[in-house]
Amino acid sequence: MSQPSPTEGASPLDVPVLGMTCAACVRRVEKAALAVPGVTSVDVNLALSRARLVFDRSAEGAQDTPARAVAAVAAIAAIAAIRAAGYEVPADVLDPHTSGGARLAAIEQATREDTAGLQRDAILAIVLAGPLLVIAMAHGVIEGTASVIVQMLLGTAVVIGPGRRYLRGGWIAVRHGSPDMNTLIALGAGAAWLSSLVTAARWLAGPRHHMPPLYFEAGAAIIAFVMIGKLLEARARSRLAEAVRGLLSLAPATARTLVGDVETTVEAGALAAGDVVVIRPGERMPADGTVIEGTSAADESMLTGEAMPVDKTEGSPVYAGALNHHGALTVRVARAGVDTALARIARAVEEAQGGKAPIARLADRVAAYFVPAVLAIAALTFGVWVIVGAGTGVALERMIAVLVIACPCALGLATPAAVAVGTARGAELGILFRSAGALEVGSTIDLVCLDKTGTLTAGTPTLVALTVTTADGMAGLDEAALLRLVASAEQGSEHPVARAIVAAAVARGLALVRPQAVTAEPGAGLTAQVLGHAIVIGTRDLLVGRRIPVPTGGAPLPAGASISEVAIDGVHAGRFAIADPPAPTAAAAVAALRALGVETVMITGDRAEPAAEVARAVGIERVHAGISPTGKAALVRELRTGPRRVAMVGDGINDAPALAAADLGVALGSGTDIAAAAADVTLLRGGISALPTALGLARATLHTIRRNLVAAFAYNLVCIPIAAGALSPWTGWQLSPVLASAAMSLSSVSVLLSSLRLRSWAPPN
Repeated sequence: MSQPSPTEGASPLDVPVLGMTCAACVRRVEKAALAVPGVTSVDVNLALSRARLVFDRSAEGAQDTPARAVAAVAAIAAIAAIRAAGYEVPADVLDPHTSGGARLAAIEQATREDTAGLQRDAILAIVLAGPLLVIAMAHGVIEGTASVIVQMLLGTAVVIGPGRRYLRGGWIAVRHGSPDMNTLIALGAGAAWLSSLVTAARWLAGPRHHMPPLYFEAGAAIIAFVMIGKLLEARARSRLAEAVRGLLSLAPATARTLVGDVETTVEAGALAAGDVVVIRPGERMPADGTVIEGTSAADESMLTGEAMPVDKTEGSPVYAGALNHHGALTVRVARAGVDTALARIARAVEEAQGGKAPIARLADRVAAYFVPAVLAIAALTFGVWVIVGAGTGVALERMIAVLVIACPCALGLATPAAVAVGTARGAELGILFRSAGALEVGSTIDLVCLDKTGTLTAGTPTLVALTVTTADGMAGLDEAALLRLVASAEQGSEHPVARAIVAAAVARGLALVRPQAVTAEPGAGLTAQVLGHAIVIGTRDLLVGRRIPVPTGGAPLPAGASISEVAIDGVHAGRFAIADPPAPTAAAAVAALRALGVETVMITGDRAEPAAEVARAVGIERVHAGISPTGKAALVRELRTGPRRVAMVGDGINDAPALAAADLGVALGSGTDIAAAAADVTLLRGGISALPTALGLARATLHTIRRNLVAAFAYNLVCIPIAAGALSPWTGWQLSPVLASAAMSLSSVSVLLSSLRLRSWAPPN
């Protein structure tokens, strides 16, 4: 069911949290922030290194203090708690009212600095660990005392140098009673280093008959491989937010304001409603507004998907990010900064990326017990190998391998990485998923309820047929002459039928004249004088009531159309058939839904006859006509009974009750009007044709999440027993700590690469 956003009625704040490495980190950050009074919910996204904090406006003191101030106090306390838990939150990105571009730029800067530090440490670890591996594994390079001393120096340099971040992070995690990936790495590398250090010290201090069993290279290799994996992971993560960066980069950083005849360059984020800006050819619009001077054309494909430039003249709307073509424009600003359509779309994508899909709860539950279980398995492994007489060295090696290979990084990345890429790909295709949960629900939909007007139809009544029945009293009356007279009579009316007739006349280039003595007949039609002729247009009953005979028969008119009879000077002159034709893509969309195994049902407030005609044209068999808005909601709830998962598709406003009653509410909107944000999914362009694409993308994303989770679980189920040596008595399979660290790093990177495959997803032809 369409549910309120967790941020509704509250003050949300997204902040970057650097230093998170696994699902256990996510739990610790959430636990720390939730302990702060006034924080109602925390969603931490490991893939994007971001936390969404939601503050309760009804928090204690809010009655006497502005809600924003209460939220600000809670935000400061929550961020302090996250820092105390051992994670970094950059101080310059805390203002929730910072423009989207500035906020994202600050987050990216902090992330780049963190990645640069990781890269420096990784290079140092590789430089030091490389020679150490050669010395330890290639006998004869350095022998005896020199070998032991060099290994000890290189191993110590790696562990307390680049490895300090894991030692520190592991200690903080233990201190907070929440061991994580850092704990496992610190224990694994630290145990190998410390045991080797003690052995080397004893050997150097005593008789030196044989080379001692040293594991300096294991500890150093663990650090080096983990850092290489984390570096690759960081670079892959940076690609997850490219959709948001790409959208926000369309808006220029500066704008030229015009005061009198003076132009001044200002920051685009400083623009306010009412400002006047000048946009020259080849520049992008800095804000949403209205053209007050100039003519040009603008590329608005980022909002509408329309490849052809849209002509702009005085009074035309323009939107931030649109590219101005050949002419200079003067624009009065209506919305700027975070209020522009472009910024709102980017924000919607960010919010969906930052959310947590219900399926992620499985990983959360597992993560709560995973690291303690691994620590227990590692201790058991050490004890069993000592008991069976394999020796302390073998037992230590097996224990270290278990600690290293079982890091829950892949488990923590499995869901958020796929959600981030899936929602970003949706934005590229003109589909806005309101939340990660909408993606998951969308993947299970098997019944779609479709509104008729504006969803399956073009939403604009159109003249579809015109017949002339007599020419008595008027010489030379033909279709064009009849249309000109009737359109002239109707041009002052706002009725949909009148607008359709006038639009048809304008499209044919007919010159309309001003009517006289226009009288509206509510619910029936109107009368007027045009060029000296008495015109009556409306229902059959209107003409019969005026004693004007209405002939029957004649040329067949389209089924389901609304028929308007016309009389001129008391004589029946013709018929107009007005209909809202099916959208050009509706039939193909219904067929595509059927190919996905999704049943379609029409629910409309329109009459049964036109509803049935549209349903027949687009291929829908089940039709419910004459249904009120509340009746639509009741019908949707009835259809949801049982195992069916139901989506409702409408305009996002009139169909709001039905959208809320469905498992998934889908609104057809546009990039310039996200009023449809009340729905779970908004189709910004393509109309109903985008619905199969949305459901297909949701299925592909959930398939990727399941694949990632299965891979993460299978990796641990298979690798932990091998690392523990449980299969070695029968198969001889063993896994050294060095290979274990490499395998662990590859598991995280493979999950990210699996998710990034969604970037190229496309609906089947």
